[in-house]
Amino acid sequence: MSKPKLIKLNVSVFAITGLLTLIAVPLYAYLVGFDGTQVAAMLIGIAVCEISITAGYHRLWSHRAYDAHWLVRLAFVLGGTFATQNTILHWSSDHRRHHRFVDDDKKDPYSASRGFWFSHIGWMLRDYSNVRDADAKQYDNCRDLQQDAIVMWQHRHYMPLVLGLNFGIPVLFGLWHGDLLGALLLLGVARLAISHHLTFFINSLAHIWGRQPYSDANTSRDNGLIALLTMGEGYHNYHHHFQRDYRNGIRWWQFDPTKWLIRGLAFIGLTRNLYRTPLERIEAARAQMLLTLTSRKLAKHPQAEALIKLAHNEYETLLNKIKAFSDARKQWLEASKASFIDSYDVKALREKAESLRSAFLEQKKHWLTFNANINARIAAV
Repeated sequence: MSKPKLIKLNVSVFAITGLLTLIAVPLYAYLVGFDGTQVAAMLIGIAVCEISITAGYHRLWSHRAYDAHWLVRLAFVLGGTFATQNTILHWSSDHRRHHRFVDDDKKDPYSASRGFWFSHIGWMLRDYSNVRDADAKQYDNCRDLQQDAIVMWQHRHYMPLVLGLNFGIPVLFGLWHGDLLGALLLLGVARLAISHHLTFFINSLAHIWGRQPYSDANTSRDNGLIALLTMGEGYHNYHHHFQRDYRNGIRWWQFDPTKWLIRGLAFIGLTRNLYRTPLERIEAARAQMLLTLTSRKLAKHPQAEALIKLAHNEYETLLNKIKAFSDARKQWLEASKASFIDSYDVKALREKAESLRSAFLEQKKHWLTFNANINARIAAV
């Protein structure tokens, strides 16, 4: 079977920016030199590109994880266009297909099961549209985005916007700073190449390297190092399991500046309706995955049947406590919204929910200790 034809524009952009970044930028640095202002401009440019993709293209438009003021949306449109990763409409359509058909070699646009090279950049070098469904061309999976005037404005005027921003910003900076060629190389070429590949790591490395604490139903992984390189997108196993959450890193210590930006904008009224996955759903997924891993490890143990049964019993106990907390929490939240319910009753429901939350967290500790003991027994065999 012959390979799909090359997309010459994409191949040219990636080849030229890549080669210039690897050869011309170091050579210019050696022969002429870059100063701190130029390096800072490049780093700021990379950050703007990355955050516009992660907070804008990805979490805002692809997953509708929150709503944003038009000024924020416009800023992300301009930053995302500067990043040169196609229009919001096209990017989001591909990404929604990726989540719907993850790891399906025929329907996932950048299926990780086809290897690192394909998922990282190869899928953009050839025209694979013939293997996609018709809705990929018509953007039928993004009809909601077609109602967004800012999204459609960018889609209609993408090429002049891309050229204007990617040449205009470096040229203006270079004229102001006094080194036009240096600005074109560093703020223009290197910024674009580096921001491209940092984003591409999410499709490639984040499906190869890391842990799977929430599900192993697909290749997505959680990796803190990738999160450092991708504005928090490295907690990819969580994201694939709870894709509508505006967070990727849900722990306070997890590096997720995209989450911090979205939350910070909410404090000043520029973002709203931030969706958070309920705690009980997160804990249930982690418990299910841990049960699966423990059962696999016990499969060859001399007492496998009895220990697996015991593990299932502990798991069911934890699930029951999670469900009890979830039900109580829903009752409390519904009651707090109903004006006709006495405040005393609302307080009682809240106390009940908090008590059941403590009970389920205590059972969670017991569940984790149980699994640690099981692993110790397996290691001793």
